[in-house]
Amino acid sequence: MANNVFDLAELRKLIDEQAAVPPRPPEETPEVEQEALTFPPVLLAADAELAEIVPTVPLVADAIRLMSWTGTREVTPEGLPNEADARTAAAELGIDAARLRLVWIVAVNTGLLQIAGGRASRGPLPARLTPEATLEFWDGVVMDVLDRADDGLTGSAVVDEHLAEMLATVYSVRSGVAIANLARGILQSHEVACEPGAVEMRRLAASLPAELLDALSLLAYCGLVEQTAAGRTALTPLGVWAIRRDLLREGHDAPTTAEVEVFADLSAAELVEALVKGSATQSAVAGWLERRPPAQAAHDLIEIAAEGTAGQRGAVGAILEELGPEAEAPVREALGLPLMRRYAASWLHIRDLEAPTLSTDDHTWIAVDSLAALMHLSAPAAGRLDPPEPGEDLIRLVTEMPAVGHPDTIAVLDMLATAHDDKAVVKAARKAAMKARSLAHTKLG
Repeated sequence: MANNVFDLAELRKLIDEQAAVPPRPPEETPEVEQEALTFPPVLLAADAELAEIVPTVPLVADAIRLMSWTGTREVTPEGLPNEADARTAAAELGIDAARLRLVWIVAVNTGLLQIAGGRASRGPLPARLTPEATLEFWDGVVMDVLDRADDGLTGSAVVDEHLAEMLATVYSVRSGVAIANLARGILQSHEVACEPGAVEMRRLAASLPAELLDALSLLAYCGLVEQTAAGRTALTPLGVWAIRRDLLREGHDAPTTAEVEVFADLSAAELVEALVKGSATQSAVAGWLERRPPAQAAHDLIEIAAEGTAGQRGAVGAILEELGPEAEAPVREALGLPLMRRYAASWLHIRDLEAPTLSTDDHTWIAVDSLAALMHLSAPAAGRLDPPEPGEDLIRLVTEMPAVGHPDTIAVLDMLATAHDDKAVVKAARKAAMKARSLAHTKLG
């Protein structure tokens, strides 16, 4: 059970897939969001410094020159230069003819050129841009480039298909990634996603290195990547800024160094509170742990979770997942704490350390606790939770909840009965909630 917490979208998927009644028709099924990833913090160059570089990017410089060359001239119904103008522009400006279409699209979409009445002319640009406005312009350039992946940006279908994940990989490794490793990663991703046959994989393995070199050359022309002294592929400072902006748009956790440093000196209680409220993300955890002995960090966190809410236990569980066997002693001590013993046993078991076996009721209790965390976490924090893995269908899990004695059982069942639109789940949750209330009344009596 990853982090003993879960994601709302994944819960929706779990309910739909495991309910005892047929799922909703495809056209009524809500789209499940992709998994949000956490990226290592990056140190960004100053906005003013980055803004000065933007006009020197070959793609941008060519777009500016193409704007001046174009003046005012007719375009095709698709808003592109006619073949004769395209050939002339490429020859007179020294722009690779294969890249001219991209340069034109960037010039139009960023406002350098405007098209009206079948004619292209220079856009109404300000005489001088602020650093902030220049970077917004740069962001638009990069979005144009990345959007072209669906239309054959690099000339390699397999590279275009995995372009976003390749750039995210390079973003994660600031020292750069060897080209051979990039090729290997693309092949592995393609094999998993597309399941090509052995013949197709051999063909790709043979052709990909050359295709990847051409793609990286284009990305360098676009100002996104560069070669390090060690011959690795790394993002340029402008590339780091732009890819981070794109990752944030996709809902990923991609902080700057400054954003995570503010959490590094918080107490354990303050960090957990920030995670619960959603003001801190999982990316803040690594910096916080770096400044503390693992055993002491685990001890302080467990103290909070042992007396806290389900939300606090969820946050603590996410932090403890980042610690290895060096935190074994305080986690083993947590086996004696009623609200933490199940989590402690799970933590030890995952690390192949001696641990007591958890019963079916224990796993059900953890599932209830994970669901209960939703009622304590803010919306941003709740959206980052991982899915529970009860190993059984949701309806059976619901029927087992009243017997495990979790303090939030009734609230969790009421939440499922209210939030889910599958009649079978609603009926099971309401029935289980009545049983839980009866058991609670009996104990009070």
